[in-house]
Amino acid sequence: MNKPHLYTNPQSRGRIVRWMLEEIGAPYDVTVMAYGETMKSSQYLQINPMGKVPALVHGNAIVTETAAICAYLAEAFPEAELGPKPSERAAYLRWLFFAAGPLESAITNQSMGFLPNEKQQGFAGYGNFTLVQDVLENAISQTPYITGERFTAADVYIGSQIGWGLQFNLLEKREAFIRYWEKLSKRPAHLKATELDDALIKAKG
Repeated sequence: MNKPHLYTNPQSRGRIVRWMLEEIGAPYDVTVMAYGETMKSSQYLQINPMGKVPALVHGNAIVTETAAICAYLAEAFPEAELGPKPSERAAYLRWLFFAAGPLESAITNQSMGFLPNEKQQGFAGYGNFTLVQDVLENAISQTPYITGERFTAADVYIGSQIGWGLQFNLLEKREAFIRYWEKLSKRPAHLKATELDDALIKAKG
C-alpha cells in the first residue's frame, strides 16, 4: 500500500494530522510547505484548491480539512483501531463534526472579536461562545474519551482543539478541559509528533 503523504507546516493544523499519523504507526512521507507563494503555487493548488495545509495524498486519494483527514486515516488503517465501533459511531460522528463546525467557528469568531448579538445567535450555528464551551465541557466529562471508554480519532481532533484553546487562551481554563487535555497530551504518539514538528520550527530559526 502507498504511504500517506502529508503536506503541512509545523505552525498549522497540520500538527493534528501528524499526531494522527503517529497514532496509526504506519510509515508516512512529509512535505513542509511555506506560507505564501509555496502554498499558492499551481502545483499545490491541484492538491488543495484552498491553498492551505494540511492536505493528505494517499495513493489516488486526496483529502483536505483536518477532521476529514483524521476520519479518513482511521478508516484507511483499521488495524490501528482509531475508528468507531458500531456502538461508538453516533458519538464519534456527532462530536467530530461538532468540533469541526460549531466549536471551531465559535473559537475563531471569539478570537477575532466577532461576537453575535442575541438576534444574530439565531443565525450562528453555534449560538454563542459560552454555550459551545458548556456543551463541550459536558461532552468530555461523561466518559474517559469522547466516544466512551476508548481513545479514537475524534479525540485527536477534539483534544487538539482544546489544547490549542488552552494554550492561546481561546478557551476558558475549565477543570474538565485541563484534565482531558493533560491525559491526551501525554500519549506517546502526541509527544513524538510534537517533537518532530517543534524540531522543524527550531531548524527554521
